[in-house]
Amino acid sequence: MNKPIIGRQAPDFSGVDQHGRTISLQDLKGKKVVLFFYPKDDTPGCTAEACDLRDNEQALAAQGYRVIGVSPDDGASHRKFIEKFDLPFDLIADTDLNIIKAYGVWGLKKFMGREYEGVLRTTFLLDEKGVVQEIIDKVKTKEHASQILATTNQHG
Repeated sequence: MNKPIIGRQAPDFSGVDQHGRTISLQDLKGKKVVLFFYPKDDTPGCTAEACDLRDNEQALAAQGYRVIGVSPDDGASHRKFIEKFDLPFDLIADTDLNIIKAYGVWGLKKFMGREYEGVLRTTFLLDEKGVVQEIIDKVKTKEHASQILATTNQHG
């Protein structure tokens, strides 16, 4: 399972959001995308990350970005998460892990000495043509938007 490569086309995907609408990479052509993969709705790290993106959504939008999250949770879980924290972006339910595996973000994790498989928190910045501009795999959950904005400033 390989991760996408910077400068190359992002893997095509199609998934269903919290409203049951399909979102695909094709639908996003012409927009820059922050595609963030996270392990689980309404857990401390994921909530910190989502709320930081929420709080900085205007700054990201000003750079032309549309924010989309992906996790293995289902649509009902995503709806609750969005409502609880007033998240202004769509979350794709990837319950079968197709998108997560296509982006190479499923792997071995360690937590409190235990090893298990799960989503490796990773964000991909895609340009208007769906080309990977940046991969952030050391996500700082409480300041993730500033990590993204710092990389966008490097790319002009």
